[in-house]
Amino acid sequence: MTHDSRLTTHDSQLATKADLRLATNLHVAVIMDGNGRWAKRRLQHRIFGHRNAIKAVRETVETAAETGVRYLTLYTFSEENWQRPQAEINGLMALLVEAIQKETPTLLKNNIRLQYIGCTELLPAAVREKLQQCINETAGGTTMTLTLALSYSGKWDITEACRRCAAAVQQGRLAAVEITAATVENYLSTAGIPAPDLLIRTGGEQRLSNFMLWQMAYTEFYFTKVLWPDFSKQHFLDALKEYNRRERRYGKTSEQIQQ
Repeated sequence: MTHDSRLTTHDSQLATKADLRLATNLHVAVIMDGNGRWAKRRLQHRIFGHRNAIKAVRETVETAAETGVRYLTLYTFSEENWQRPQAEINGLMALLVEAIQKETPTLLKNNIRLQYIGCTELLPAAVREKLQQCINETAGGTTMTLTLALSYSGKWDITEACRRCAAAVQQGRLAAVEITAATVENYLSTAGIPAPDLLIRTGGEQRLSNFMLWQMAYTEFYFTKVLWPDFSKQHFLDALKEYNRRERRYGKTSEQIQQ
């Protein structure tokens, strides 16, 4: 279902108070879609949309921390995105280095820890260097963990987990009969991080696009037509408000959940 409602000032204040209470310890994942279309509508190149998306990233990160979200994962660059025109890829990589450098003080101010997941050996050395520098500087953050999914795909993640499981069996560290869903999860790139409670996708599309396929088995989905550069604090709160209305049963009945 798509949601694009706007709250009045009074309702917004009430929603903020409720979300501050109910968002605590959530894991929110975001597919940041619509940068290219946003730029095209303004007769600009796609990179113009990516550059103007940084404000939405900053506002989302700060709002998530303010509302008590424990983990925030942003689908920053997919494995499939390497198929885009080289000029756009180069621009994105340069922008990523610039953004990491500029936003590190904001992460430190908000006590946020940065990490990343994905096939990162494909990333330029400058990107990996800036990422690692920011990771080291923010390692002590305890308010929220911000994860950037870079050169990431869900199929890659599951495949790598299977390879690591197989290697462990071959080396005698793991018996094949002992492999369970929990075992596989421990070999995923997200090991140690709970599965997302809520996925927000902007831009109007309603699909996962190969993002955290294993981890989102029971995630609640929230789709909005808002293009990512226009995504604001209020839009994030709208998503939390909708999430708070839903009943998560994990295969049980409503009566069992209410007991």
